[in-house]
Amino acid sequence: MRRGTNLGRLGNFNQAVILESIRRAPEGISRVELAGSTGLSPQTISNVVRRLLDDGIVREDRTIVSGPGKPRTVLELEGNRLVSIGIHLDPSVLTFVAMNLRGEVLRERRIEVPNLEVATETVQLMATTVKELIAEIRVPKKHIVGVGIAVPGPVNVEEGVVLNPPLLDGWADVELVNPLRKLLRLQVIIEKDTIASAVGELWQSKEEKNNDFVFIYCGHGFGAGLVFNGDVHHGASNNAGEIGHYSTGYKSVACEQCGAEDCLASGTSYEFIAAQAKERGLELPSYEIVGPEQRAAGMNRLYELAHEGNKVAKELVTEAMIKVGEVAGQLANSLDVREVVFGGPQWEKVSELVDDQVRDAIGRRFALRGVHEIETRTSELGSNVGAIGGACVVMDASLSPKATALLLR
Repeated sequence: MRRGTNLGRLGNFNQAVILESIRRAPEGISRVELAGSTGLSPQTISNVVRRLLDDGIVREDRTIVSGPGKPRTVLELEGNRLVSIGIHLDPSVLTFVAMNLRGEVLRERRIEVPNLEVATETVQLMATTVKELIAEIRVPKKHIVGVGIAVPGPVNVEEGVVLNPPLLDGWADVELVNPLRKLLRLQVIIEKDTIASAVGELWQSKEEKNNDFVFIYCGHGFGAGLVFNGDVHHGASNNAGEIGHYSTGYKSVACEQCGAEDCLASGTSYEFIAAQAKERGLELPSYEIVGPEQRAAGMNRLYELAHEGNKVAKELVTEAMIKVGEVAGQLANSLDVREVVFGGPQWEKVSELVDDQVRDAIGRRFALRGVHEIETRTSELGSNVGAIGGACVVMDASLSPKATALLLR
């Protein structure tokens, strides 16, 4: 938990620190407890809490008696006072959530395999769906903090541009933020989906959990969100977490991008998996041109067959995800983290089939087992982790205490 400062000119930072403490106390928190968790003086807390009460962001919920002295008033968030919208652009699905200040998802929408190759149509679809969500939740527009879009990398966050995701055809240098701002008249933020997912995992935590972990995002491709000491690592260009060209130790086919024959991207591609299926007597859908829609349809069919008990399909899914586990284990070694968290739309489809095998692969690769254990778990945010991450990115940018707020301007 970040601690505040009692310097008079730093009210915005102090407000963010206090709001963070209240947000992370699901049962509420008293002013006395806030002094302990933030390090701020009672006078500073009183001033900031009064402002939060006047703005309707916080409410006084009840009083509690604990020993002699004046009963303590418990402060809680007024959840729906502030709402953010999250969008996740994945090559196989568009997901949307409306999330309140408590982190509760008020509405969600999922559009399977939209026509993503036409970027302008996708932007218009995003705007229309966001307007529908806002109308459904019946929250005044002035209480909408903004829209956060989680997209596959690489991305130019400053310019709001999707650069050229390898699995998202037709999305080279697509401007996304400015068109949506004009259509929605709201603040719009763009973030790489793996980073957004890690922000969501941190922001949604109501208690102090492990502050160092790797989030393995499993969508149409795979990526990592890296969390150190409670902060998400963004990298020099806000594109940290690219793991597609890590070596898996399993030979597949030569990658068109990196040239290696054992990288994660080539070993988990639909083209390679479909070829392997054919060799083993299993026919998966084949296409003359393989784009986002075809890849998604083919992989979904593979997952269906695996869940139906088809032996070859289960083998192929397991082999692909073991490769992901091998890479996750390498990351855990390099970064010396204690936890690997899996999430994303594809993980939800395969986790019950491969959870033990992936865990074993990470354990085999983890070289620090003599120093500390490595834990593996599934994110509680489900298949909408990217969209929830997008919504959390907006909340985090607007409300969480940032070191830049300490600059005297």
